[in-house]
Amino acid sequence: MTTSIPKFSPGEAVTEKDGLIHGLSAQELQLLAEQCFEAKTKAYCPYSLFRVGASLLLNTSSPTTSASHIITGANVENASYPVGTCAERVAMGSAIMAGHRLGSFKAVGVSTDIADFCSPCGMCRQFLREFLGLDTPVFMFNKEGTWIVRTMGELLPLSFGPDVLPPREEMRRRGGEEGEDKAKTA
Repeated sequence: MTTSIPKFSPGEAVTEKDGLIHGLSAQELQLLAEQCFEAKTKAYCPYSLFRVGASLLLNTSSPTTSASHIITGANVENASYPVGTCAERVAMGSAIMAGHRLGSFKAVGVSTDIADFCSPCGMCRQFLREFLGLDTPVFMFNKEGTWIVRTMGELLPLSFGPDVLPPREEMRRRGGEEGEDKAKTA
């Protein structure tokens, strides 16, 4: 089953600042949308029949029309249901393997075949949180191409990420102190 690329439009009021939509040019938003819709066509979902496509727009020094600044993923299911992988984690895993890290991503796009908007699942929100700034926009496209957007921080409020962990040196020190305390009480 293929998906024709729809005309993309906001599903809620959008405030543009300096001609940008949540920090993206109209050209970047169009490319993000097209790529996550295209990725959805590659989903392997014979059990749920629920196709999901994801696209990650990379931060670049200049806007481009090239899809090379987008990394995509689709959901991949398995007969052992919990072993399946969501589109967002497939895309982010590919990005990490390509050498991208925190700060590399400008926006995320997610598309499904349903009329309503579908956000990343809880596991994907936590996974994305590891590599996205809390202000990174996540565009969620329905089957008609209408979208809503929320920031990573809005999708995962009061989140736990690498920034809340103490520095490694402090963790090592704490680990050593706990080991000493345990030895003293034994």
